[in-house]
Amino acid sequence: MTTQTGAVNDAVFVHRVTPRFFEIDSQGVMFNMWYLAHVDEAVDGFFEARGLPYADWSRMGIDVHVAHVDLDWKAPIRYHDRPEVIISTARIGGKSFTLDFAFQRDGETTATGSIVYVAVASDGSGTTPLPPQLVEALGEVAPLTDH
Repeated sequence: MTTQTGAVNDAVFVHRVTPRFFEIDSQGVMFNMWYLAHVDEAVDGFFEARGLPYADWSRMGIDVHVAHVDLDWKAPIRYHDRPEVIISTARIGGKSFTLDFAFQRDGETTATGSIVYVAVASDGSGTTPLPPQLVEALGEVAPLTDH
C-alpha cells in the first residue's frame, strides 16, 4: 500500500511507501529493483500533484524515456519500515530534465539518486523540446544532492 502526501513545499514532493512482503529479500531488506518501482510511482504523483498527470501527456504530443539513473544506498529499508520517497527537479534542459530522489526513514536518508528523462515525440519521430506545460509542472529547480 502506498499513500501520497503531496508537496511539502513548492519544490519537493513526498510519496509514502509501505514495503510489501514480497519486496523483501532473504537478507531482510528491500530488494534493489523495488527502489526504482517506488520512485516511478512517486514521479507519477509528483506530476499529478503539479496538475500534469501522465494521462495528459499524449495531448501534448510527448512521452519521456529514461536515459540515465544513479542510485546510491546508504542504509537498508526493512519490512516494517515506512519510508518516504522525496522527489524534486534537479535540472531542466531543452529536451531533457533530471529529477532527484531520496528515500528517508524516520528522518534518516537511506538512498539517494537521480533520473534523467528525455522527451520524445509520441508519433515516434524522435526527441523533441520540452513543452511549456511540462516545464511549468517541473517547477523550481531544487536539487536534493550535489551533482
